[in-house]
Amino acid sequence: MSESTRLPMFVQISELLRREIAAGYWLPGERLPTEAELAKKLGVAVGTLRKALADLEESGLLERKQGSGTYVKNAQDKCAVYHFFRLELTSGGGLPNADILSIEQHTNTYVASLLGLPSNAPLCRFRRLRKLDQQPAAMEEIWIDGKHFDAIRSEDIVESLYVYYQEQLGFWISRVQDSITVAPVPDWKHKDFGPEAGSAAGYIERLSWSNQDKIEEVSFTWYDPETVRYAARWT
Repeated sequence: MSESTRLPMFVQISELLRREIAAGYWLPGERLPTEAELAKKLGVAVGTLRKALADLEESGLLERKQGSGTYVKNAQDKCAVYHFFRLELTSGGGLPNADILSIEQHTNTYVASLLGLPSNAPLCRFRRLRKLDQQPAAMEEIWIDGKHFDAIRSEDIVESLYVYYQEQLGFWISRVQDSITVAPVPDWKHKDFGPEAGSAAGYIERLSWSNQDKIEEVSFTWYDPETVRYAARWT
């Protein structure tokens, strides 16, 4: 993926901190390290970190107290880019990013039935290598209605497809349903993905509803249980 399609660094840092707060690594009322310490730990400039902290403060997750520091205010955050992203490193957390492997038009009877389309309807299929902290973690196959295919340009796609849907395709994902099991790794697996094709891996089938209360996306994810785990937390 080109640098132009990656999320801005301050957004990536903001999302990483959102996930750590949601996971309980930073508790409500806890003070964060100083900006200099946190920027060094995350490997970014202090100015970049400040933009990320300002974003989290605007979202109501953090509170800055003059002369005292920055404190976690609230762990509830439904506006995060990766609000529905449920994979994390086995050690916890991890900054998500993804490399697009292909964007193609195909038919798929099973997916079409889930999307409420005719069995031979053209569909748009994305295949991606998902990473956490730059470690290959999962293979993703994502399907949407083929009516969007002609409008899709790979150079415009950002790492979060949910952001892309909202900004470019005119819908957004409001809720999801995940079914988790074990399945063989597909034969199109990327060379950097650990498990071999045909071997058992964690498997997620996701249905994603749009703001119009219809299933707008179907995705299949094979993840490496040696590297990542599926985690969902509620309060």
